[in-house]
Amino acid sequence: MRIDRARWGLALLMLPTFIVAMDVTALLLALPRLSADLGADNVEQLWISDSYGLMVAGLVITMGTLGDRIGRRRLLLTGAAAFAVLSVVAAFAVDPLMLIVTRALLGVAGATLAPSTLSLITTMFRDDRERGRAIAIWATGQFAGGALGPVLAGVLLQHFWWGSVFLLAVPPMALLLIAGPALLPEFRSERAGRLDPVGVGLSLAAMLLLVYGVKQLAVDGVAGGSSTVPAVALLVGAVLGVLFVRRQLRVEEPLLDLRLLRSRPFTAVLVGLVLAGVAMAGTGLLVTQYLQNVLDHSPAVSAVLFAPMGLGVAAGTMTAPALARRVKQTTAIAGGLALSALGGLLLALVDGSLWLVITGITVLALGTGPLFALGTGIVLGSVAPERAGSAASMSETGNYLGGSLGFALLGVLAAVVYRDRMDGASDSLAGAVATAPRLPADQAATLLQHARDAFTAALHVTGLTAAALFAALTVLVLTMRQPATTAPALEPEASHA
Repeated sequence: MRIDRARWGLALLMLPTFIVAMDVTALLLALPRLSADLGADNVEQLWISDSYGLMVAGLVITMGTLGDRIGRRRLLLTGAAAFAVLSVVAAFAVDPLMLIVTRALLGVAGATLAPSTLSLITTMFRDDRERGRAIAIWATGQFAGGALGPVLAGVLLQHFWWGSVFLLAVPPMALLLIAGPALLPEFRSERAGRLDPVGVGLSLAAMLLLVYGVKQLAVDGVAGGSSTVPAVALLVGAVLGVLFVRRQLRVEEPLLDLRLLRSRPFTAVLVGLVLAGVAMAGTGLLVTQYLQNVLDHSPAVSAVLFAPMGLGVAAGTMTAPALARRVKQTTAIAGGLALSALGGLLLALVDGSLWLVITGITVLALGTGPLFALGTGIVLGSVAPERAGSAASMSETGNYLGGSLGFALLGVLAAVVYRDRMDGASDSLAGAVATAPRLPADQAATLLQHARDAFTAALHVTGLTAAALFAALTVLVLTMRQPATTAPALEPEASHA
């Protein structure tokens, strides 16, 4: 009966994981329509899309530790209730400011969900093999949600208004609230102490400023605008980050246990999550534009064609535990990363072939599965259960930070290659596509051909960069040592089961 409860609980934990990932990607397809309806300008569109991720990145560390202290199930259910209510508010937003604020609050709620679900898995599954399989299923839900988000959004936008995309989150969160108390165990650390408000403030401010600075510096660098404000944000964020680290090393009960970084496997996996996130986000950004503006597919069709990237990760995470039973975990992860490097090389060979694009992103994504499944297991297996929330939050921070850096850095790299190939005739492929209808037919055809060739070159450089990152990670993982033992498991609180 206990095993059945754990399995049903795992299925329940996949709901918030699936929905949060879907919420991020579905918005990308809904953004043009909601921006037109609400009258959002370019800056407001940026904040509508970024405010959620910024708040998650800034608070996921705090929420992971908070769950260890006040109870992981309690934090999860509180976050789920807030997420459901705020999703309704977002669906009926009447102006850009209302939606920006609501999306930021959704980020606060979303930051409670990922570390809570992941750390609860360590409580529910004590056997290493079962826990590894459960983490693989959890990761599958996350990436399947990201892959299916645009597809479901496309279907909804054909029949309903843009707010329906946000309402998708309400029924699953309601089911979580109803079934959670019965299926999920409660767990809190017996050594729980007061939450450090200074540490929370430093963590949030540092992460927000660093992510904002990187993104805005990338945008200003491409557009040729002033880089003073984002540069100052990066400097201040770095200073606050140093102060946060120094404080965590001094206080008796740190918000984030930085001693975990002394473990080579733990650190190698975190570095891997960041750099894999950079490569995947950067290639994803380029491929979605390539499908629409080079191969001339509609947004809905492009969403379907792009789905194999998320589904490839999902397939890789699901097969990782079986692979790990045949070879060492490090070998499985390194082999997957080598496969991802091959996917990047395939993207570097793209020249108008749809199937080569699809094959490239699928192979690239499939190879990351063992890293996300087995690597996350290594991170959680390196700590005692009462520190699982903190470890999970570090893992999730690596994911979000990698994605943000990928969009910014590889997006800038692609923009530089594009502008160099166009000799200043166009700043972006989207701009060339918008300008072409206003030109005579022969000039329009010439502009589009040059722009598409330039963007294809940018995709090639991005694919090569991704291949280099994955190759470097392959070497890094092969040099890391497995932990000799697994942290002992502790029983959850019976009074809260």
